Amino acid sequence: MLAAQTLDIEAAALSGAKQRLGNGFARAVQAMLACRGRVVVMGMGKSGHVGRKIAATLASTGTPAMFVHPAEASHGDLGMVTPGDIVIAISNSGESDELNVIVPVLRRLKVPLIALTGKPGSTLARHADMVIESTVEQEACPLNLAPTASTTTQMALGDALAVALLDARGFREEDFARSHPGGALGRKLLIHVRDLMRQGEEVPRVGPEAGLNDVLRQMTGKGLGFTAVVDAADAVLGIFTDGDLRRLIERGADLRSLRASDVMHRQPRRVAADALAVEAADLMEQHRITSVLVIEGEPPRLVGTLNSNDLMRAKVI
Repeated sequence: MLAAQTLDIEAAALSGAKQRLGNGFARAVQAMLACRGRVVVMGMGKSGHVGRKIAATLASTGTPAMFVHPAEASHGDLGMVTPGDIVIAISNSGESDELNVIVPVLRRLKVPLIALTGKPGSTLARHADMVIESTVEQEACPLNLAPTASTTTQMALGDALAVALLDARGFREEDFARSHPGGALGRKLLIHVRDLMRQGEEVPRVGPEAGLNDVLRQMTGKGLGFTAVVDAADAVLGIFTDGDLRRLIERGADLRSLRASDVMHRQPRRVAADALAVEAADLMEQHRITSVLVIEGEPPRLVGTLNSNDLMRAKVI
């Protein structure tokens, strides 16, 4: 079956690339680590498409990078490359005119050149400072023409560079989140409780001596189904919820005589303002509650409240 044969050919190409990893790859990683500018990736045709992806992967994993089209570079875009940068030129044949014509300019700029090529004896490889070999025995294309196994190998070697660099840099989940603030990981690792919490007049609160009418007025006016009970310094003493009210009514309690301190639930769930929002979400899920009080300072005082709806709007949950 041709589809299975395609996968076999490309798997063999990747296995061959693994066997050829050596001094050129290691030197390229060291040079990219030492680079104080950007990694500029170039390539024509299908190699150019691969180059765009490699540049994007590098940039998202802690290595500043961008793609410059070699044909456009010859007509002004080479000004994007400055001393202090490093260039990765991708060409399976190593004989791309658009790449080779700009090599002398890179030499004058003293910009290190990494050649990612399937032909280690090519013009591009001979003029490069470092060579990463992407040779494949055959393309998966039955005509052995369309770039298939060769582009797969180029892509995988680009990924290998990015992974080696992120490991050497000590790149962490938090660093990845900073370059992906719109993604799920970014929301989990970058958004703190203080970014989402309701505060000031939005927070329902009463003193311990407040009558039940004042308690209900706070609960109704703020629309969160509860009120915090705090002392004069805003230290949390307890909480009173819609559920507590229903239970009082079921017991037939005389509501008119009750104060907040009589009906509040002591030791309510709390979360620090500087905690991650995802930690608050875990706390709510664990204790099956829809809101949590937010505290700050020492001794801790009430500074806000966080509701499950706030977390859903921010797409934390």
